[in-house]
Amino acid sequence: MPMPGYVFKDGGPIPDSELDEQQRANNPAGETSRADATSSSSNFNTPTSSTSHASDSHALAHADHDEKGVAQLAHDESVKDLGWNEHPADVPKPLVGGLPNDDLWKLVRRFNKQMYHVRATDAPLLGGLDLNTVENEEFSPDKLRANLERLYMTVIIGMMGSGKHVARLRSWREPRRTVSFLVAYAAAWVFNFLVPLFLTTMITLIAYPPSRSFLFPPAPLALVDSKTGGIQSPSAGVLGSHDSATGAPEKHKGEAVEQEASNFVSGIGSIALSSAAGKHEPGDPEDQGTDPINQAVPDPTRLAVAGADAKHAANGGQPATEHDKTKQPMEDAMWTKMRPTMHALGDLCDGWERFGNALSPTRPFPQDAPRLKLAGIVTGLLAVSLLTTSAMFIKMNTFFAGFGFFGDPLIWRGLDWLNRTYPNWQKLLELRNSLLKGVPTNAQLTITLLRIGEANKAPLPPPPRSDEPPPNKPKSINGDELALDASNEEIHNAIHEDPNDAAAAAQAAAEKPKHRHGEHILGFFKGSAKTSIETKFGIDKVRAAAGSDHAKNHLGVLPKPGEEVVSGPVDFKGRYKGHKGWIYVSTMATIPSVSFSREASDGSGDAENKNAAFSVPVQDIRELKKIGGLGWKAKIVVGWATGRTVADGLEIVDKTGTTWKLTAIQLREELFNRLASMGGQKWECL
Repeated sequence: MPMPGYVFKDGGPIPDSELDEQQRANNPAGETSRADATSSSSNFNTPTSSTSHASDSHALAHADHDEKGVAQLAHDESVKDLGWNEHPADVPKPLVGGLPNDDLWKLVRRFNKQMYHVRATDAPLLGGLDLNTVENEEFSPDKLRANLERLYMTVIIGMMGSGKHVARLRSWREPRRTVSFLVAYAAAWVFNFLVPLFLTTMITLIAYPPSRSFLFPPAPLALVDSKTGGIQSPSAGVLGSHDSATGAPEKHKGEAVEQEASNFVSGIGSIALSSAAGKHEPGDPEDQGTDPINQAVPDPTRLAVAGADAKHAANGGQPATEHDKTKQPMEDAMWTKMRPTMHALGDLCDGWERFGNALSPTRPFPQDAPRLKLAGIVTGLLAVSLLTTSAMFIKMNTFFAGFGFFGDPLIWRGLDWLNRTYPNWQKLLELRNSLLKGVPTNAQLTITLLRIGEANKAPLPPPPRSDEPPPNKPKSINGDELALDASNEEIHNAIHEDPNDAAAAAQAAAEKPKHRHGEHILGFFKGSAKTSIETKFGIDKVRAAAGSDHAKNHLGVLPKPGEEVVSGPVDFKGRYKGHKGWIYVSTMATIPSVSFSREASDGSGDAENKNAAFSVPVQDIRELKKIGGLGWKAKIVVGWATGRTVADGLEIVDKTGTTWKLTAIQLREELFNRLASMGGQKWECL
């Protein structure tokens, strides 16, 4: 296994003369030669292009930054492995200047969950950044789940933190701080200066970041009681993380919040399933808790939660009713409204992330300009507030209310004129294209960081992968630095797990019956399902040998237990048309390319003598789409019965419309990220 810093001799393109004749015949237009590809024009800028960059993200990725990480340091023209298959402790720090590795990996993990399907666009970027979501984005339950998880990790956690700051102020447990706020409020109230005081405080918080920790001293979220504002023991029993609501332990920064978000959405699904199934109906017998038959039957809501752990897809349905004329129309209406609902959730999370990245920018994005722009807007409001009396304010509001009610003809004529004169005026007024122009969402920030690695031929290592549980111990915390009104002993008792609680939990687990009818039933079905799955995959091998394309796509999607995932950054294990092989990402050539070879890598990354099943220039890629190794229902059953992870696939569409379908890629997310970040395409999310 190569050590971090290992250089791959990425030999270059795979000659098209080695493409098999059958593939040439099937797709003569899609497989242009290297010479043709070089001479043909393209709508995209590649990293080696001398033309202007496609977006601000591309420009930042290729800029010379003052603060550099390991991935930004100069080296030879070969691809540098910075520790793709190494332990996190052995990965060089920092990979990107000004950003700890744990923060980088947190962004990439969440990017992997959010991105499903991207398409290249030639449309101008009003906000300067690509990777914006299209208006008519595709709907899928997975994307809805991802947006709900984003909602929890951004908006809900943020509001929870704000609420706990308010509770701390109201509790008077930090008397000096509360008195200071009270005196300022009382003085402003006496002199009718409340609005200017509020706006001045906002300007200070925006323009001078150190004031934030001074006015609102940080404290672990799970350690503060939202009702009393005092100290509490985290609901997880131990303070293993500082930014999560439960304080659950985590191996890497942000994992506890991500797990909370997953359980949050699973809980919503479980409640919805319980409601749809009519759990605890009024007609149920009162002694159902002691009924042996009721105890023996598995709880369907628990099965739904277990299924969500493998792959969230709990669909609770009612028995078919032939004469119910409301069923289908209501289902159609609900599914029709799901797309705009999902889009609205995404827009809300995007706006929240943009404001967060404007107030606390991450390199390589500008550190001061977004904050000063926001502060300037609030300063203008402050000036207006100083010149506006209460009577004038009420007078203006009542005028606008009356104009909005009675001025409908004028309003519509004005809108019609705007639509004719400035067709995109509504887009220009969006926050991302005006006040927050150039400020990225977390996804746009992540793609820029990935592009930095690609621009320097040092692809960023993926987030660490491990099935080991996080350590059940508290994170380090300095009680003297906390502004909470609690002694070090009280803080110590709160953040550590109570030995009595741990002993009680262990005793309860020991006293729990080991053999129950429900477990026998589940075990029977699980064993039967596993046998059926193994039989099905065995049949697929025979059908694939006979030429079935559907069966070929299933080959290799279920990796062998204990199989080590070692590949990247140049070559990735995968399959094409059912054949085992390696997907090569070559950047040494004049035009970077992605290709597939059935011959295994020798570790050098030199693909020059490998027979290529296909080869596509990266600049010619128009779409990248993640696809499942199995259907969603089959994926749930396979995950539940075998306890193994299904290897998914990736579809690549080139500029001719030809689709290349790669399957059984264990590092599918990493391959997607490399292909999305190494070219000059301007992407949009579908």
